[in-house]
Amino acid sequence: MKTYDWIVVGGGITGAALAYELVKTGFAVLLLEQYETPQNATRYSYGGLAYWSGTTPLTRQLCQEAMSTTGYAYALYHILSQELDADIQFRELDLLLTIAADSDPEATAASYAHFAIPPRLLSKQEACELEPLLNREAISGALTVKHGHIHPEKIAQAYIQAFLRAGGEMQITQVLQIVQHGVKTTTTTYHSANVVICAGGLSRQLLQSAGIPIKLYFTHAEIIETPPVDLRLRTLVMPAKVQRFQLEAESTQVDELWNQPGNEPVPPILDAGAIQFQDGSLRLGQISRVLTDSHAKVNSEASEKWLRKSITQVLPALGNLPGTWHHCLVAFSSDKLPLIGAVPGFDGIHIFSGFSNPLVIVPPLARRFADFAIGKQDEIIAQLSPHR
Repeated sequence: MKTYDWIVVGGGITGAALAYELVKTGFAVLLLEQYETPQNATRYSYGGLAYWSGTTPLTRQLCQEAMSTTGYAYALYHILSQELDADIQFRELDLLLTIAADSDPEATAASYAHFAIPPRLLSKQEACELEPLLNREAISGALTVKHGHIHPEKIAQAYIQAFLRAGGEMQITQVLQIVQHGVKTTTTTYHSANVVICAGGLSRQLLQSAGIPIKLYFTHAEIIETPPVDLRLRTLVMPAKVQRFQLEAESTQVDELWNQPGNEPVPPILDAGAIQFQDGSLRLGQISRVLTDSHAKVNSEASEKWLRKSITQVLPALGNLPGTWHHCLVAFSSDKLPLIGAVPGFDGIHIFSGFSNPLVIVPPLARRFADFAIGKQDEIIAQLSPHR
């Protein structure tokens, strides 16, 4: 019977990055992913790298670790592309944060003053010059800042391939239960000194089924994905007043609501935005719903109609493009920070999840976790502990 040092549950970008960093450190690692073609948050992510968005000493330091000292290029991502020997489609582009027509541009800009790199305020005319597909009548202005971008699926696959080349093992199988020193799957039981849960929106359910309470939550996120189109979106468009973070905060006020399926602690929100990938395809989104059942059914027809109407108001040329509605779970915590480290009171059980924002901090934290796993002290990992 083979026993591993670490079992990593979840093959999205968090699990893939962590598995790679652990095996690179010298551990025997098994990566478990439920689907041959993942349907997780990584698959439907915008892929934005908000290195500019740190608002506290902790988040500013993590964002800084993903960029060079010049503040222009993202050193870690340049290095990663070479290290993983893969094209992760890393680039820098303009992020355009639209300000609604009935909102005060100056007041909106002021709300970003505490960010590491505050976005620059644009007039309506300047915003439409930067992004010609914008509906001038829908905005009172916009904010802009340089923003990193990767193809999220490609970087996750790049991590997995590098992990396998480094001697890691991977199995496509569903984890049914966390057991003492291992996990039980649909095919067998795997044994390991340590198990780390990186299963995104399914992490809470998996841990709770083993009697492990955790303050980790999830939204049902919905987007429309288009095939490659001839239209060219020059920027990554998002609203300046993102409702998702308020929704996450409000939905965690009563933790008991999450212990029963069928609850909807707060109403759904829609943050109208869009990103175009290098192959010409677009992701248009996103709706966020707080439904405490991870398997809850969503009315895809009504959702798609709502999405298309909202996108059309901001970017008229995109709203009626042919495309397919998709849905995934996005994990988050009650304080905007991921949960990382050992689960108190449960020997050998760890978590590396809750990265609803920003994606940019996943690689540096995976490296820090791997160093922590070999005994190095890390103040940042301690600050992100699930018992904080």
